[in-house]
Amino acid sequence: MRASVVTSFEKPLEIRDVPVPEPGPGQVLVRIEASGLCHTDIHAARGDWPVKPSVPFTPGHEGVGIVEQTGDGVTSPAVGDRVAIPWLGSACGTCQYCVSGWETLCEAQRNTGYSIDGAHAEYAVASARYVVPVPDGVDPFAAAPLTCAGVTTYKAVKVAGVQPGERVAIFGVGGLGHLAQQYAQIFGGETVAVDVTEEKLRLAASLGATELVNAATTDPVAAIQSLGGVDVAVVLAAEPKVLEQAHASLRRGGRLVLVSLPKDNAMRLPIFETVLKGISVIGSIVGTRDDLATVFKLHAAGRTKVIYEVRKLDEINTAIDDVLASRVPARLVLQP
Repeated sequence: MRASVVTSFEKPLEIRDVPVPEPGPGQVLVRIEASGLCHTDIHAARGDWPVKPSVPFTPGHEGVGIVEQTGDGVTSPAVGDRVAIPWLGSACGTCQYCVSGWETLCEAQRNTGYSIDGAHAEYAVASARYVVPVPDGVDPFAAAPLTCAGVTTYKAVKVAGVQPGERVAIFGVGGLGHLAQQYAQIFGGETVAVDVTEEKLRLAASLGATELVNAATTDPVAAIQSLGGVDVAVVLAAEPKVLEQAHASLRRGGRLVLVSLPKDNAMRLPIFETVLKGISVIGSIVGTRDDLATVFKLHAAGRTKVIYEVRKLDEINTAIDDVLASRVPARLVLQP
């Protein structure tokens, strides 16, 4: 089979012919139909984070495809089922976090496309217990971005506790942001879209944003505070300056939800303002299998729209360049 392979953090990915993997006990072999390109894939391929993957490896944690073979002991899913392969490749299943609905905090977890080979390939092996069924009628190319971008932003809005009528600012309208905006609106929030490109802001307007702020031409803090501030700020851009602007945009009692991971792992947090204004700072990690099932149900019901562009697997390095240069409308999906 053909797979994208990271051979060095300093080199482009290689498209290689490698053997089709065999599913072991408790695993399934999935023929990949679509695989979303996430910024985390780029961080993985470049070794940006403190804990680095072991090379060589295949990235990709937004894989959607058809189960072709099952390993010993697998009773579900069945051959022929369409499933999604998410970031949470597996967890221990028995720790406090796993049994209390916080499996994404499990310290024994393994992550698809990072600690185990991922879905930027023609086939991938995954844990049968951690793949998630894709409902009939959900296009695999839409399902792929929902597998990470969707469930991550759904979880961010969920943990923020967005209430009907609250004002929610989305900092960074793109592959994640356009979905975060829709979930905030599903929860009943009024949304403020903040970005540096008019194209992204037009996308936000088309999806129902109440206010648009171009941070390239306007001070976003002043613009948002002129509205009375926001109750929730969801930060999807990875620049520390943006995280700090989001904090400064909050009303008293507001909630800052951190999703993006700045390369330098730091932001300036004003303690006086945080304490005296009663501001909450919330770290939100990718959602659980149950969260992803909800995300798929919402999409199947017509509640969300996924903006994506399809590229061939062979184009992965060009696709990465386009993501880094913000030359894509929202999400790129690779087709093996």
